[in-house]
Amino acid sequence: MIIDCDSCDVRGAACGDCVIGVLLGAPQESGAPVVRLDVSEQRALAVLADQGLVPRLRLVAPPVCRPGETGGSGAQRQVG
Repeated sequence: MIIDCDSCDVRGAACGDCVIGVLLGAPQESGAPVVRLDVSEQRALAVLADQGLVPRLRLVAPPVCRPGETGGSGAQRQVG
C-alpha cells in the first residue's frame, strides 16, 4: 500500500485523526509524506488501532480512471 498525503481527498480535515498524521505529523504544503506499508505493517497498525492506541488510516484516494473512461461516478475509495 502506498499512502501519498498529497493525493488524499480529505487532506487537512482528517489529518489530525489519521495514523499517518499522528505518527509523522500533519502534512504541510505539497511534498507531504509518501509512506509505503507492506501487509505486515498494515496488520500491525490495524492491531494498534483496534486497541485504541493509534487512530485508523483516514486516506480517501481520488477515483481511479481506467484508460478509455471519461469520468467516474464520483465514488471514492477509503482505505482503512
